Amino acid sequence: MNAINSISEFHRLLSLPEPKHPLVSVINLAESVFLDEEVWKGFVNRFYCVALKREAKGKIRYGQQHYDYDKGVLSFTAPNQVQYLDLQQMECGSGELLIFHPDFLRQHPLANTIHNYGFFDYAVNEALHLSAEEEEDLLVILHKIDKECQHIDKHTQEIILSQIELLLNYSKRFYERQFITRKNNNSELLVKFEKIVDEYFAGEVSGLLTVQYIADKMNLSPNYLSDLLRVHTGQSTQQHIHEKLIGKAKERLSTTSLSVSEIAYALGFEHAQSFSTLFKKKTNLSPLEFRQAFN
Repeated sequence: MNAINSISEFHRLLSLPEPKHPLVSVINLAESVFLDEEVWKGFVNRFYCVALKREAKGKIRYGQQHYDYDKGVLSFTAPNQVQYLDLQQMECGSGELLIFHPDFLRQHPLANTIHNYGFFDYAVNEALHLSAEEEEDLLVILHKIDKECQHIDKHTQEIILSQIELLLNYSKRFYERQFITRKNNNSELLVKFEKIVDEYFAGEVSGLLTVQYIADKMNLSPNYLSDLLRVHTGQSTQQHIHEKLIGKAKERLSTTSLSVSEIAYALGFEHAQSFSTLFKKKTNLSPLEFRQAFN
């Protein structure tokens, strides 16, 4: 696997001049020419990427899945995510690519909060589709960052990072808009989510139900699924799982004579104490106290 460690190295691989700033750059995709075809067959960047692509065509692979992408999309990748590009079918089109190294965030609040922007872990097929107005808002920010890269002084980091943070907050807003405007498609996803959870507990449970398990079944990234559920229901995937677990536990405590340990194991818990702790946290009652209320 090829590692692209620096902004300068990335520029070189795209046949671009040296970056204006060693730790952050805004690249014009129309001016990029991919060199060294072998590198792009499997690579990881050591920096964050935000790509605003217009009329780009080609295939990109994350893990074992290929995805087509075309016009009007904004996508995000965090450092060390494995990527594959098919240069034989690649047309860059136009657009802007913002790249910034984790070192640029040092001693700035964004270093501690950037993990809150879950879309850096979305799959490429979960990209953000922008309206013309939304695209213009982001382009203004990208152009400001590009301009500021020419002025490296004691104010540079703060000014650029404030613009990056603004871009990320706009993106969060636009993703929430997309979750809502794709209501019909998302309603189907919510129905599918409920079906997967119900089928899991109806079968022979082997371990606790996890966010990753559900996301894999739905062909979504875990972060995208949780953010989608949070917008539509106010709860994350993990909160939904806990709600289902407690519901199943209440049902068995009130309608069967199974012991607390037997119920815990049947729901996928390795240790009965972990089950009892979660149950009390969610209901303010121990499992036995809950059962006694029905006797």
